[in-house]
Amino acid sequence: MPLPLPLPLPLPLPLPLPLPLPLQVVLLLLLLIVLLLLPLPLQLPLPLPLLLLLLIVLLLLLLLLLLLLLLLLLLFLLLLLLLLLLRLLLLLLLLLLLLLLLLLLLLLLLLLLLLLLLLLIIIILLLLLFLLLLAMLHNLFFKCIILLKLERTVIYIFLKV
Repeated sequence: MPLPLPLPLPLPLPLPLPLPLPLQVVLLLLLLIVLLLLPLPLQLPLPLPLLLLLLIVLLLLLLLLLLLLLLLLLLFLLLLLLLLLLRLLLLLLLLLLLLLLLLLLLLLLLLLLLLLLLLLIIIILLLLLFLLLLAMLHNLFFKCIILLKLERTVIYIFLKV
């Protein structure tokens, strides 16, 4: 009597390779942008400070991405300089590319400064919101004191009568 054939073992599924860190940062940034751009009824009901905190995290991620782009640009500039030393015939074209890359670098730095300014404005707005809340609590405290004094005066008048 023949032995039954063994069932074939299933092939193991290949494990997904971990994404490189810059790609992870970009995907997280895209996810945050999508969450911020969702229509308001679809968003989770987040309070204003939490939304501002989310915006600050988004801005910090943008700054990180910009710094990464700046590093890549600098690396590319170094490669261009090496190529310039190796090939003297392409000098004019490489200088033109170098000028364009420097212009792009300046634009990225300007964008970085604008993002830092926006982050500073958000922090100032959070401080103003805190000061407004503090002023409202201070006003409420003094209204309670005035009402307590008025109540004591009314009780004193009724007791006197």
